[in-house]
Amino acid sequence: MGRTDRAARMIAAPPAAVYGALLDRAALEAWMPPDGMRGRVEGWDPRPGGGYRMTLTYLDPADSPGKTTDATDVVEVEFAELVPPERVVQRGVFEADDPSFAGTMTMTWHFTAAGEGTEVTVIATDVPPGIDQAAHEAGIASSLANLASYVEAGG
Repeated sequence: MGRTDRAARMIAAPPAAVYGALLDRAALEAWMPPDGMRGRVEGWDPRPGGGYRMTLTYLDPADSPGKTTDATDVVEVEFAELVPPERVVQRGVFEADDPSFAGTMTMTWHFTAAGEGTEVTVIATDVPPGIDQAAHEAGIASSLANLASYVEAGG
Protein backbone atom coordinates (compact mmCIF):
# COMPACT_ATOMS: atom_id res chain seq x y z
CA MET A 1 0.00 0.00 0.00
CA GLY A 2 1.26 3.46 -0.90
CA ARG A 3 1.20 6.75 0.92
CA THR A 4 -1.93 8.26 2.47
CA ASP A 5 -2.61 12.02 2.40
CA ARG A 6 -5.53 13.70 4.16
CA ALA A 7 -7.29 16.96 4.91
CA ALA A 8 -10.49 17.97 6.71
CA ARG A 9 -12.71 21.01 7.08
CA MET A 10 -15.97 22.06 8.74
CA ILE A 11 -18.46 23.42 6.20
CA ALA A 12 -21.53 25.42 7.21
CA ALA A 13 -23.95 23.45 5.05
CA PRO A 14 -25.84 20.16 5.45
CA PRO A 15 -24.22 16.90 4.28
CA ALA A 16 -26.67 16.57 1.36
CA ALA A 17 -25.58 19.95 -0.06
CA VAL A 18 -21.90 19.09 0.27
CA TYR A 19 -22.41 15.62 -1.23
CA GLY A 20 -24.37 17.16 -4.10
CA ALA A 21 -21.49 19.49 -4.99
CA LEU A 22 -19.35 16.44 -5.78
CA LEU A 23 -21.95 15.04 -8.17
CA ASP A 24 -22.75 18.18 -10.14
CA ARG A 25 -20.48 18.81 -13.12
CA ALA A 26 -20.67 22.63 -13.07
CA ALA A 27 -20.17 22.69 -9.30
CA LEU A 28 -17.12 20.42 -9.52
CA GLU A 29 -15.53 22.62 -12.20
CA ALA A 30 -16.16 25.67 -9.99
CA TRP A 31 -14.70 24.45 -6.69
CA MET A 32 -12.41 21.43 -7.28
CA PRO A 33 -9.40 23.20 -8.84
CA PRO A 34 -7.03 24.30 -6.06
CA ASP A 35 -5.73 27.87 -5.91
CA GLY A 36 -3.62 28.66 -8.96
CA MET A 37 -5.53 26.30 -11.26
CA ARG A 38 -8.69 26.12 -13.34
CA GLY A 39 -10.52 22.95 -14.31
CA ARG A 40 -12.57 21.45 -17.12
CA VAL A 41 -14.64 18.28 -16.84
CA GLU A 42 -15.36 15.98 -19.80
CA GLY A 43 -17.34 12.76 -20.13
CA TRP A 44 -19.56 13.26 -17.06
CA ASP A 45 -21.27 10.05 -15.79
CA PRO A 46 -22.10 10.41 -12.05
CA ARG A 47 -22.95 6.84 -11.04
CA PRO A 48 -21.01 3.93 -9.52
CA GLY A 49 -18.76 2.66 -12.31
CA GLY A 50 -19.15 5.94 -14.20
CA GLY A 51 -16.77 8.84 -13.98
CA TYR A 52 -15.23 11.80 -15.73
CA ARG A 53 -12.00 13.22 -17.09
CA MET A 54 -10.71 16.43 -15.51
CA THR A 55 -8.08 18.70 -16.99
CA LEU A 56 -6.51 21.00 -14.42
CA THR A 57 -4.55 23.87 -15.94
CA TYR A 58 -1.93 25.80 -13.97
CA LEU A 59 -2.48 29.56 -14.20
CA ASP A 60 1.32 30.00 -13.84
CA PRO A 61 3.01 26.76 -14.94
CA ALA A 62 6.48 28.22 -14.27
CA ASP A 63 5.96 27.61 -10.54
CA SER A 64 4.34 24.17 -10.81
CA PRO A 65 5.15 22.00 -13.80
CA GLY A 66 2.24 19.74 -14.68
CA LYS A 67 2.10 15.96 -14.66
CA THR A 68 0.58 15.57 -18.15
CA THR A 69 2.07 18.61 -19.93
CA ASP A 70 4.06 21.58 -18.65
CA ALA A 71 0.80 23.39 -17.87
CA THR A 72 -1.74 20.62 -17.12
CA ASP A 73 -2.65 17.67 -14.96
CA VAL A 74 -5.18 15.33 -16.60
CA VAL A 75 -6.86 12.69 -14.46
CA GLU A 76 -9.36 9.98 -15.36
CA VAL A 77 -11.73 9.51 -12.42
CA GLU A 78 -14.08 6.61 -11.72
CA PHE A 79 -16.87 6.81 -9.15
CA ALA A 80 -16.18 3.64 -7.16
CA GLU A 81 -18.81 4.18 -4.47
CA LEU A 82 -21.62 6.68 -3.89
CA VAL A 83 -23.40 6.61 -0.52
CA PRO A 84 -25.65 9.70 -0.28
CA PRO A 85 -25.10 11.86 1.71
CA GLU A 86 -22.27 10.14 3.60
CA ARG A 87 -19.45 9.20 1.24
CA VAL A 88 -18.02 9.46 -2.26
CA VAL A 89 -15.15 7.18 -3.28
CA GLN A 90 -13.25 8.04 -6.46
CA ARG A 91 -10.36 6.28 -8.18
CA GLY A 92 -8.09 8.49 -10.24
CA VAL A 93 -5.31 7.80 -12.71
CA PHE A 94 -3.10 10.64 -13.95
CA GLU A 95 -2.07 10.84 -17.59
CA ALA A 96 1.70 11.16 -17.33
CA ASP A 97 4.82 9.82 -19.02
CA ASP A 98 6.73 9.96 -15.71
CA PRO A 99 6.30 6.58 -13.93
CA SER A 100 6.42 8.32 -10.54
CA PHE A 101 2.85 9.51 -11.24
CA ALA A 102 1.58 6.06 -12.30
CA GLY A 103 -0.99 4.01 -10.45
CA THR A 104 -4.51 4.43 -9.17
CA MET A 105 -5.07 6.84 -6.31
CA THR A 106 -8.26 6.45 -4.28
CA MET A 107 -9.91 9.57 -2.84
CA THR A 108 -12.55 8.98 -0.17
CA TRP A 109 -14.74 11.94 0.79
CA HIS A 110 -16.57 11.47 4.13
CA PHE A 111 -19.44 13.80 5.14
CA THR A 112 -20.48 13.80 8.80
CA ALA A 113 -23.24 16.01 10.18
CA ALA A 114 -21.83 18.19 12.95
CA GLY A 115 -24.10 20.77 14.55
CA GLU A 116 -25.34 23.10 11.82
CA GLY A 117 -22.77 21.92 9.30
CA THR A 118 -20.73 19.08 7.90
CA GLU A 119 -17.29 17.78 8.79
CA VAL A 120 -15.68 16.85 5.47
CA THR A 121 -12.70 14.51 5.60
CA VAL A 122 -10.74 13.59 2.48
CA ILE A 123 -8.40 10.60 2.56
CA ALA A 124 -6.22 9.88 -0.47
CA THR A 125 -4.64 6.42 -0.52
CA ASP A 126 -2.00 4.94 -2.82
CA VAL A 127 -0.82 8.44 -3.71
CA PRO A 128 1.80 8.22 -6.50
CA PRO A 129 5.29 8.97 -5.15
CA GLY A 130 5.83 11.77 -7.69
CA ILE A 131 3.18 13.87 -5.93
CA ASP A 132 4.72 15.92 -3.12
CA GLN A 133 2.83 15.16 0.10
CA ALA A 134 2.83 18.70 1.52
CA ALA A 135 1.75 20.18 -1.83
CA HIS A 136 -0.97 17.52 -2.24
CA GLU A 137 -2.40 18.07 1.24
CA ALA A 138 -2.31 21.84 0.65
CA GLY A 139 -4.13 21.29 -2.66
CA ILE A 140 -6.82 19.18 -0.99
CA ALA A 141 -7.21 21.84 1.73
CA SER A 142 -7.52 24.51 -0.98
CA SER A 143 -10.21 22.50 -2.77
CA LEU A 144 -12.04 22.06 0.55
CA ALA A 145 -11.92 25.84 1.14
CA ASN A 146 -13.34 26.36 -2.37
CA LEU A 147 -16.03 23.73 -1.67
CA ALA A 148 -16.96 25.53 1.56
CA SER A 149 -17.24 28.87 -0.21
CA TYR A 150 -19.31 27.30 -2.99
CA VAL A 151 -21.89 25.47 -0.84
CA GLU A 152 -22.04 28.11 1.91
CA ALA A 153 -22.98 30.69 -0.76
CA GLY A 154 -25.82 28.42 -1.89
CA GLY A 155 -23.96 27.32 -5.05
